[in-house]
Amino acid sequence: MFSVLSYGRLVARAVLGGLSQTDPRAGGGGGAGGGDYGLVTAGCGFGKDFRKGLLKKGACYGDDACFVARHRSADVLGVADGVGGWRDYGVDPSQFSGTLMRTCERLVKEGRFVPSNPIGILTTSYCELLQNKVPLLGSSTACIVVLDRTSHRLHTANLGDSGFLVVRGGEVVHRSDEQQHYFNTPFQLSIAPPEAEGVVLSDSPDAADSTSFDVQLGDIILTATDGLFDNMPDYMILQELKKLKNSNYESIQQTARSIAEQAHELAYDPNYMSPFAQFACDNGLNVRGGKPDDITVLLSIVAEYTD
Repeated sequence: MFSVLSYGRLVARAVLGGLSQTDPRAGGGGGAGGGDYGLVTAGCGFGKDFRKGLLKKGACYGDDACFVARHRSADVLGVADGVGGWRDYGVDPSQFSGTLMRTCERLVKEGRFVPSNPIGILTTSYCELLQNKVPLLGSSTACIVVLDRTSHRLHTANLGDSGFLVVRGGEVVHRSDEQQHYFNTPFQLSIAPPEAEGVVLSDSPDAADSTSFDVQLGDIILTATDGLFDNMPDYMILQELKKLKNSNYESIQQTARSIAEQAHELAYDPNYMSPFAQFACDNGLNVRGGKPDDITVLLSIVAEYTD
C-alpha cells in the first residue's frame, strides 16, 4: 500500500535561517487613503540543510515554505509544511509546499483573489498545481492570513497543524484551531501518482478552518508552522512577544529571531515536556522531549498604511 502520512516529519534537522521584512508603506500598490491598515512583517526560520541565509519570498526552510505578498486591497501571508514522508518515495517534500506558496503569492500580486475569502486563494493555487503539465507529487499543510486594508478585518484559512495567534494587550485574543485526522496526522493537501489516488491522505481546501474578525492598530499576528507550536506553548510565546516594544523592523526581526531560536533549542531538549510530547502522552504514547522539526515564523504588527 502506498501511504504518505506525517510520521516522516518527526525526524528533522534544523538550523537558523534568516530574516525577511516588509513595510506597508513600500511597493506593491498604494492604500485607499487615511485609515487604511497594513502589516509590518519579519520572518525567521530553521531549515534542515544547515545553511544560513536570508528568508526570501516563497523560500523554504527544509520542508517548510512561506510567502508575504501585497496588493492595493490587502496584505497576505502564508506558511506551509511539506509532509516529510514523501522522501521515502524519492520525492522532495519542499517542492510541493514551496510551489503552493509561490502560487499563492503570484495570485495575490495579480489581484486574483478576494480578501474576505482566503480559502479561495488556497483553492485556486491547489487547482493550478493539479493542472500542471509536469506532475508535482507531495502533500502539505497550509495557513493563509489576509488583512483587508479598508475594512480592518483579518481573514484566515488554516488546513492542518500550522496556524496563527493574534495577541492584543499581552493576551491571545484569536488562535487558529489545529486540524488532525489522528495523532500527528494533520489535514493536508496532496497530489498522488495515479496508482495511489484514493490511498494517499488528501483533504479539500474547503476543509480548511476559516475565520474573520476585526483587528486593531498594534495587534501582533504570529503565523507559523507546527515546528513552533509543537515546541513552545502560548505562554512562552507571549513572554517573548513582551520584548516587542514597537513596530520598527529591527524590533520585529529581533523578536522573530528570539522566538525561532528558543523553539529550536527546545526541540532538541530531551528532558523538556513539549506541547508535542504532552499531546503524545494524551494519546497513550510515552514521549518526552522536544520535537525536532523545521520551524518557520512570520511575525507581523498591524500598523497604519501610508502610500
